[in-house]
Amino acid sequence: MKKFAIAAATATALTLTMANVAFAQTSQAPMVVAAGEVTKAKEATSDTWITTKVKADLVTEKGIPGTDIKVETNKGVVSLSSTVAVTDAQKEMAVAITKKIKGVKAVSADGLKAE
Repeated sequence: MKKFAIAAATATALTLTMANVAFAQTSQAPMVVAAGEVTKAKEATSDTWITTKVKADLVTEKGIPGTDIKVETNKGVVSLSSTVAVTDAQKEMAVAITKKIKGVKAVSADGLKAE
């Protein structure tokens, strides 16, 4: 009876060990993929936050047609554009406001139509 108990315990231990090894080998790849997806998600969230913050600051700034300025962000680079003409002073102010936002790496205002 003791031999059977020892054999059963050994078999169970080996089975659990092999299952852990198999699980560890298969779970590595999804973790690597998931880490890359998390990085992409953080970038997208950061860009979305920057776009929202820039848009809010432009809309609340007096003297700037914030509702007419389109804001797009890609990896921290903000592009400002408009279909309505803005003055050079408004363009400079919009760029200055945008540069103050945390996370903004660069600002392109080439898309803002000048008067």
